[in-house]
Amino acid sequence: MTRLASASLAGTAIEFYDFFVYGTAAALVLGPLYFPDFSPLAGTLAAFGTFGVGFLSRPLGSMLFGHIGDRYGRRPVLISSLLLTGLATVLVGCVPTYAAIGAAAPIALLVLRFLQGLGLGGEWGGAVLLTAEHAPAHRRALWSSFPQVGPSVGFILGNGVMLGLSAVLTDAQFRSWGWRVPFWAAGLLAVAGLLLRSSLTESPEFLALRERARTPLAEVLRGHWRLVLLTAGGLAVGYAIFYTVTTWALAYATTELGVSRTVMLTCILAAVAIKGALTPVAALLGDRYGRRPVCLAGCAAAALWMFPLVSLLQTGRPLWMFTGILVALLAFITMFAVVAAYLPELYEPRVRCTGAAVGYNLGGVLGGALTPLVATAVAGRGDGPPWGVAAYLTGIAVLSLACFAALPETMPAEKRYAARGLGEEPVA
Repeated sequence: MTRLASASLAGTAIEFYDFFVYGTAAALVLGPLYFPDFSPLAGTLAAFGTFGVGFLSRPLGSMLFGHIGDRYGRRPVLISSLLLTGLATVLVGCVPTYAAIGAAAPIALLVLRFLQGLGLGGEWGGAVLLTAEHAPAHRRALWSSFPQVGPSVGFILGNGVMLGLSAVLTDAQFRSWGWRVPFWAAGLLAVAGLLLRSSLTESPEFLALRERARTPLAEVLRGHWRLVLLTAGGLAVGYAIFYTVTTWALAYATTELGVSRTVMLTCILAAVAIKGALTPVAALLGDRYGRRPVCLAGCAAAALWMFPLVSLLQTGRPLWMFTGILVALLAFITMFAVVAAYLPELYEPRVRCTGAAVGYNLGGVLGGALTPLVATAVAGRGDGPPWGVAAYLTGIAVLSLACFAALPETMPAEKRYAARGLGEEPVA
């Protein structure tokens, strides 16, 4: 389990590195480089528009790779999705600017961002299922949380490189070529990830299937559509929180509040590092008390924190901004630490890869694709705090709370009893 969880963590870290580094570039440099005829606000909106395309393609990736995972195994998904995402990311770093090739530049960004999302849409289902289906039942949330640590590691890698380049290069150097370096580095990371994953074994639950789904997506839509919609709605607030504090807040603080790029990236990186370290702790709560109660607690905390978050960001003071971001991310990870065990348990094994991945990535469309765009548009250029952003996020949190309330608990009482160390270990 340690080797398997480590390989899954490393792979998700690499793929999310690829995905996140684009969001940081969109917040900092892509607007003026690829949409120079736009105003600064419109350029940022356009850059976030290309950012959102990656979320729109993620459900398509989950359908494509989910079919592969349910028909041919979880392991092939891990290899092919990593190759696709890594190649697309390297090519983003090679796209000439608008000044060099005109309208072809933003079009190329759109296509490559689409391919990034396609690969990432398949990554999560394969990595999580391979870990969850190997794990003992009373510790499934804990072991499944390791792939969920991967996004934090990927974010720290991507933004750490951005922060280092921002600190050592002049602004002109950074805008000219420095921002491309993290994209080029994705090629080396992809090779390392492929080497780690090449020795993984197939999921025992998949191998034990007597009959595999011929058309997994059709079965999911016919028999599990309500689960897909509820899980997507439940996860939307997690995506909204994460991309508000890591993408919109970065752009807002550096352009509207005059906070330096280095200070803001440092605040975000520190908060994400703590969030990643506490992910297994939140997962243990899911094994101890059940999946659904922990998700409900995270949604409630998010709903209560969005107005304080905006207020703290508006101060422009690093300590207060860090506090606001950290608490928001802790509410987020309270939910997302257990969903890697929760979503697979909601679906039968023959359609599990498709169902869990489609629900997970549709949540990304609802909460991740639109949030930077809506938040930037709502915040505008007013002098006061952008309360519209807080209201929007609170509304998403309430929606997600209602969706999780409508979902069933998947961990029987006897397994929670064993997870507390009060009984014998149940059979997986």
